[in-house]
Amino acid sequence: MAKRLVYLDNAATTPVRPEVLEAMLPYLGKAAFGNPSSAHRFGRTARAGVEEAKRSVAAALGAGVEPGQVIFTSGGTEADNLAVIGSALAARDRGGPFRVAVTATEHKAVLAAAHAVRHLGGEEIILPVSASGVVEEAAVEAALARGVAVVSVMWVNNEVGTIQPVAALAERCRAARVCFHADAVQAFGKVPVSLRDVGCTLITISGHKIGAPKGIGALIVRDRHAVEAIIHGGGQQFGLRPGTENVPGIIALGKAMELAAQEQAELARRVRALRDDLERRLLEVVPDAVIHGSQAERAPHVTNVSIPGTDSEALLMHFDLDGIACSSGSACSTGAVEPSHVLTAMGVPRELGVAALRFSFGRDSAMEDVDAVVAVLPRIVEKVRALAAVLHR
Repeated sequence: MAKRLVYLDNAATTPVRPEVLEAMLPYLGKAAFGNPSSAHRFGRTARAGVEEAKRSVAAALGAGVEPGQVIFTSGGTEADNLAVIGSALAARDRGGPFRVAVTATEHKAVLAAAHAVRHLGGEEIILPVSASGVVEEAAVEAALARGVAVVSVMWVNNEVGTIQPVAALAERCRAARVCFHADAVQAFGKVPVSLRDVGCTLITISGHKIGAPKGIGALIVRDRHAVEAIIHGGGQQFGLRPGTENVPGIIALGKAMELAAQEQAELARRVRALRDDLERRLLEVVPDAVIHGSQAERAPHVTNVSIPGTDSEALLMHFDLDGIACSSGSACSTGAVEPSHVLTAMGVPRELGVAALRFSFGRDSAMEDVDAVVAVLPRIVEKVRALAAVLHR
């Protein structure tokens, strides 16, 4: 009998939902394959699909978002780059500060974009966080006092699940007349995300975290003058993101966001119960394990735990051999065993940082997955600790 496979890496990516695949299939075949910029009926059919998807995305984000504010991108990374670099360029062109402020625990897409602003002659301010991963308010105030083009704060951290006080931060930036960007890639579909309640200027969404295919995302641009294009071409999407649109992906994103918004509360309730049960049972069998960010408000689908005396790569290998998929942090970072920048910024000691695992739950997760992890965990920890003891003699 084949071993049951357990997938607990939903923060990295999710499978395409059947409903999403069904919605996008016509736009991959002869029925609606046209270029949405073409004036003939094939193009008009494709354009109609894109416009409907814009309406779906806007509706999923709550009242106050207009379809014309939805800019489709190739994913979260491009959207983050457009938000950070585009805001800095727009401010510079207006004679404003060529300076950006981002938290130390942002996704690498935001941090790298801030570095790019520096390479272009601007400045980057890295905002420190508390031991729980929450951005320090005094640092935000200091950045606003210096003058910045944009403040970028991740709504939900992708490694530890910390929820930032985005509503208060957005209001403070609005009062200072500064753009506020929130990377909501891990937030949407897991916690309530309504731009009626949170006054972000810019917000990033990624499709493959919510059951759409990889390669599609969106940046919500509520003030078109707030960003300057970083890709140049034919003028599509108001010139902010030119290029022929990925119509099947756009259709998929619209459907996935519609479903995720409808199901958010129930999914959060269910995965929180699974996450909490895993943490409780994990601490029972490995009492010295450390759960990161647990003192702060966290999204329901993520837990990040360090097991002293181990290293994450060895743990991952053994879990994989047992048919269990999890992560050592962001799926965008692989290679040598080093603590993630998120845990380092939170002040986690190196010996714990290199022993961290992330388990993340999704629509298909079940209690049997938790049972599987807990069943093999003591044996895996014993093996890895024994090997580490030999290597460090």
